[in-house]
Amino acid sequence: MKVKLIAYTPDPEKVVAAAAKLCYSNADSIDDLMDGLTPENTSKFIRRLVVNHHFSPFEHASFTFAIEGISRVTMSQATRHRIASFSVQSQRYVSMNNFDVVIPDAIKDSFETKKVFTDAIEDQKEKYEWLRDALIYKYKSQGMDQTAAEKKANEDSRYILPNAATTRMIVTMNARSLMNFFNLRCCSRAQWEIRELAEEMFKLVYRVSPNLFSNAGPNCVSEGICPEGSMSCGKQEEMRNKYAGIKDNFAKTNLCGSCEHCFGECNSKSIIFGTGVGNDNVVECSAFTRKCE
Repeated sequence: MKVKLIAYTPDPEKVVAAAAKLCYSNADSIDDLMDGLTPENTSKFIRRLVVNHHFSPFEHASFTFAIEGISRVTMSQATRHRIASFSVQSQRYVSMNNFDVVIPDAIKDSFETKKVFTDAIEDQKEKYEWLRDALIYKYKSQGMDQTAAEKKANEDSRYILPNAATTRMIVTMNARSLMNFFNLRCCSRAQWEIRELAEEMFKLVYRVSPNLFSNAGPNCVSEGICPEGSMSCGKQEEMRNKYAGIKDNFAKTNLCGSCEHCFGECNSKSIIFGTGVGNDNVVECSAFTRKCE
């Protein structure tokens, strides 16, 4: 699985804070409202919104992910989250010859179960390619050109493809939808693959917007309670410690290259991040002339 955050609303926390303040502001203009939002009061205001569960302004900040190497099982689960935009690699327009698969650890751990699984996958690959070739021949004999025949063959031969087949997708969600996604999919009762996906997405958005997602995670983290009733995993404390550790680790390993304070202690929130860690991770910080407060 490969997950990248490829785009997001510039200065998402300031945008959310401005949207929330606008409802009650008598400022002469939105520009004046924005100018009055310092990094320090933006941070404090966002955290107040989180505590008060005032999440509608969070919808003004969006985040776009490039996701590769997930199974069609996880793709199907992810697309049930309706307030999101999905672009998924098509099995109709793209040939799936020699497709890759995701193998669950529970199957991989045993020689016998892994062999049954891989044998079945190899059989499906052979059957898919045979069906596709046979359909291409059929459609060409009916007068179709090669491109049209291949496309139509893909349409019907894909019915034999397994849920384990991998896919790629680009997904955009706003911050409020992401928090709901994390509530449900970071939960230990979510299936392992989509839970892994949700955790990677959480780490990426927390890196660029720690105040918006300061309370994000499964319900036992964000709400302090588990809504699963008798179906609860009983691991609430373990999950709280896990997400506290993720956030704490981010604060410790992402140092501001200009003032050598950890980002978690920096109120400027004016840092543009790269893809590394530590000092190498900071591309630009507009607060470089002063020490973080």
